[in-house]
Amino acid sequence: TCAALTLLSGSVAALGVWKWLGKRTVQKKMEEARRTRVEGLKKMAKAVQQFREQVPDVQRDAILSLPLLELTGRLQEGSLSPRTVLYTYLEKALEVTQQTNCLRHFIPECEEQLQEIEWHKEKGLLYGIPVSIKDHIGHKGHLATCGLVQCLGTVMEEDSVLVKVLKRQGAIPFAMTNVPQSLFSYECSNPIFVQTLNPLNPQKSPGGSSGGEGALIAGGGSILGIGSDIGGSIRLPSSFCGLCGLKPTGNRLRWVLALPCQPCPVPCALGPMARDVDSLALCMRALLCQEMFQLDPTVPPIPFNEQVYSSSTPLRVGYYDTDGYFPLPPCMRRAVKETRCALQAAGHQLVLFSPPRIPYVMTELFFKTFFADGGHAWLDVFTGDIVDPGVKPQVNTCKIPRLVKKLLALLLKPLQFLLLLKLKDVAMICICRSVKEMWNHHHQIQEYRSQFITQWKELQLDVVLCPVLGPAFTTGYPRKLLTAISSTMLYNVLDFPAGVVPVSTVTEADEEELKLYKGCCDDPWDRTMKQAVSGAVGMPVAVQCVALPWQEELCLRFMKEVETLSRDK
Repeated sequence: TCAALTLLSGSVAALGVWKWLGKRTVQKKMEEARRTRVEGLKKMAKAVQQFREQVPDVQRDAILSLPLLELTGRLQEGSLSPRTVLYTYLEKALEVTQQTNCLRHFIPECEEQLQEIEWHKEKGLLYGIPVSIKDHIGHKGHLATCGLVQCLGTVMEEDSVLVKVLKRQGAIPFAMTNVPQSLFSYECSNPIFVQTLNPLNPQKSPGGSSGGEGALIAGGGSILGIGSDIGGSIRLPSSFCGLCGLKPTGNRLRWVLALPCQPCPVPCALGPMARDVDSLALCMRALLCQEMFQLDPTVPPIPFNEQVYSSSTPLRVGYYDTDGYFPLPPCMRRAVKETRCALQAAGHQLVLFSPPRIPYVMTELFFKTFFADGGHAWLDVFTGDIVDPGVKPQVNTCKIPRLVKKLLALLLKPLQFLLLLKLKDVAMICICRSVKEMWNHHHQIQEYRSQFITQWKELQLDVVLCPVLGPAFTTGYPRKLLTAISSTMLYNVLDFPAGVVPVSTVTEADEEELKLYKGCCDDPWDRTMKQAVSGAVGMPVAVQCVALPWQEELCLRFMKEVETLSRDK
């Protein structure tokens, strides 16, 4: 007995030592990554300082205030040099990241790209434009971390297709931006590079997962950024930070999976983020070129349709201000109402539209896609890692034993509609119990898309106006309200192009009305939503614009109309 106890205690001690060593290794890797980042930012600051000494009379504020279209014009005609513009934005990006922690890494090769474009005879559509890219978009010689320790040792051997096309069009990728751990969160935080803050209010989140992009562009440190979106990851930061952002149809631009657990039935899309809609259109025009189609034959060779984007034909617009699943704060519904009235006054036809079966879409289609295996594939990416508080609730839910999940899924299914109003995290335990059920799940997604398109066509709609989640949540709240993303998630399941346009700001009257907000039934989730968005006076309020698949130009044209009308108020 004594020998057995000794052996047991020795095993426990050995296990403790092994765990300690594992944690220490993780800590060392994170410290090294942070050290590398600090060194990179110091090099960036040194390069900026040298430029300032060589060219002391640069009108920095004048350059930073130029809209993208005007800036490209100045660069094309030669009245501004790419070098001046690059170092102006590098300097501003350093200031913004000191306030918000939005940069993951500086791309020193931007100086080589600067020299490269100066030798080119032909100037691309993005000639001399500094562009920021999201952490996991591959750039040669750099990491694509996804906020995970296990990704810290893998350096990209070549540029991703999208980065190659940006460079061929004369753009200068200069920085990679921070993301939430594993990208599956709209709170921009990870254990390696920690929390990113909203430049408009440091108490608020910039959203996610393209939160670093949102913070950098909103802070003025970038004029054009590339994000990705699988549940709202371009549109939520755009809403929270007061930007324009476009999630295209899944395969309109080249996409490479960053994580092995990312599913196919609900595609992830790469898309642009900027200060105005014309910037998004210019970016899409530049990317949808012969170079893109040659580098990746899986991208449909559909160039940007200028005629559709510049059309002024009145539109037939479907609209709704709630999806009936997670009621949004009063200011977001006000934004839809005011935009609807402005569109009607401008001669467009408005038609009430009701998106069908959103609770079913959330649980049976969206979350079941991600957690069909009970979340095991997703949990694997955290192996040997420290779990960030931003994703801990989801990780803990996925760690519920498989048998318990199956039992809960069976027991709760008959009560699902009622429970959705009270137990919104029930969505996280929906699983596929067999391969046959998985195939059926894929079929259900296709079936829902067909039903939605049929309803759209019956009403003869061109586009749809609807709400987006906002205003910006107080830091720490996105992790408590994962299922509040129904407004954006829907269009990932459908694989429709969808964009966000800021149209207003939170007023004192909105804040007063928020005090009366009850949500669905004044349950804990509704009260949490109320807390998340309170104290947001002056923060941006946006709407969402949607078109049918492959109609990005029509979506952008509608976004431009909304933007113009909101500015004319």
